[in-house]
Amino acid sequence: MTLSLFDLSGRTALITGSSRGIGLALAQGLHAAGATVILNGRHVGHLEAVARDLPGSHVLPFDVTDHDGVRKAVDHFEENNGAIDILVNNAGMQHRAPLEDFPASAFEQLLKTNIFSVFNVGQAVARHMIKRRAGKIINIASVQTALARPGIAPYTATKGAVGNLTKGMATDWARHGLQCNAVAPGYFETELNEALVQNPEFSSWLGQRTPAGRWGKVDELIGAGIFLASDASSFVNGHVLYVDGGISISL
Repeated sequence: MTLSLFDLSGRTALITGSSRGIGLALAQGLHAAGATVILNGRHVGHLEAVARDLPGSHVLPFDVTDHDGVRKAVDHFEENNGAIDILVNNAGMQHRAPLEDFPASAFEQLLKTNIFSVFNVGQAVARHMIKRRAGKIINIASVQTALARPGIAPYTATKGAVGNLTKGMATDWARHGLQCNAVAPGYFETELNEALVQNPEFSSWLGQRTPAGRWGKVDELIGAGIFLASDASSFVNGHVLYVDGGISISL
């Protein structure tokens, strides 16, 4: 009984930005837990390469910043392939620059990619989930949902917005049977963080600043993803789950 709470067999999960990094790890993890996964990104070739290693998976390319395009893609999938039971809003980007020199165009792109996308895909999928009175939405926030570092103020703003939008989703949609939560990763070894991983000074600082004393591995996010996607979290709503080695709770 206990382990069956985490079984995702018979459910379908859409993971945005799932051709690499955290999105890929979560797609692999949910697939291993029994879910049929829908891989999303803008580059079909990358998605098809991932799909070859995940039997039964679907490839659904669309631009998460295109509101109308997102809705058309989601509606078409639901009509032709069946229900999307789980959504992981993972697509995101980073841009580093001192705030006084931060390009307005980069700030706008961060807003579109990191927060508009959560609204676009969340709304499109939730409209179907509400009709079924069931669904799981997992937004990928960040340790920067609660903290800030020099050079990434706009990114921090977007991830703070992801945390609050998650709470808003839960407030509006819990009564319809949806659970809407967020996973907030700390510092993980991903392509997005490659420059920091290769920086000995930063890695040394991170090791001293993080109680766990190291970078996170993307596979260490899978358990949190399965928990929030499964029946084990049936009464968890509007929660931001920090998976960060303790960095957000330690001075």
